[in-house]
Amino acid sequence: MITLHHLEKSQSIRILWLLEELGVPYEVKLYDRDPQTRLAPAEYKAISPLGTAPVITVDGTAMAETNAIVDYICDLHDDGRLRPAPGTPDRARYLFWFHTSQGSLQPLLTNKFVMTAMTMRTPFLMRPVAKALVGGLDKAFFTPRLTALMAEIEKQLGQTKWFAGENLTAADIVMGYSMELAAHRAGMDEANFPNAHRFLKQMRETPSYQRAMEKDGKGTILL
Repeated sequence: MITLHHLEKSQSIRILWLLEELGVPYEVKLYDRDPQTRLAPAEYKAISPLGTAPVITVDGTAMAETNAIVDYICDLHDDGRLRPAPGTPDRARYLFWFHTSQGSLQPLLTNKFVMTAMTMRTPFLMRPVAKALVGGLDKAFFTPRLTALMAEIEKQLGQTKWFAGENLTAADIVMGYSMELAAHRAGMDEANFPNAHRFLKQMRETPSYQRAMEKDGKGTILL
């Protein structure tokens, strides 16, 4: 039996959505963040090998890292519906977007958020210096890369219903969380990215995603 140790407002929502979409028997244990630090509680960190989300346990063995967990679960329970087969037209798109989420998009979004948070926590007298440094880094590194990546997202979703093609795949499940963050933190607004927001709307209307959000119980995945 798979046990999902589900940390609120985290990338763990991807695994909850995947399990619901596949109809896999599983248990879920919910964890709230520390109200002061907003970090995972000690009991969660004791389970997660890295202290990060998501994490599952299977027969007492813990596994972390989103894409590793997705592949593990799909190896056991997917019949090929969520991972296009090698040689099919959707396969290359699937692989690209499945790994883009964790390899490019999510790190950029996380680092941008962390840098902004660090600026706000800097002592008042040092804050102008911190803002200048972070602003320069954002202008030179984060914003250009995010802008280019969001342009590719908009282009792809103008050509296909989902990221890999006309059917939902695991690429959409891992991209979904990052897409929500991009819309709220990286300027991916509806006026300039209508295809991206069409994706978000259909994601939120997907029954398995709605069930995952109900089990999450927080009403939002945003920290």
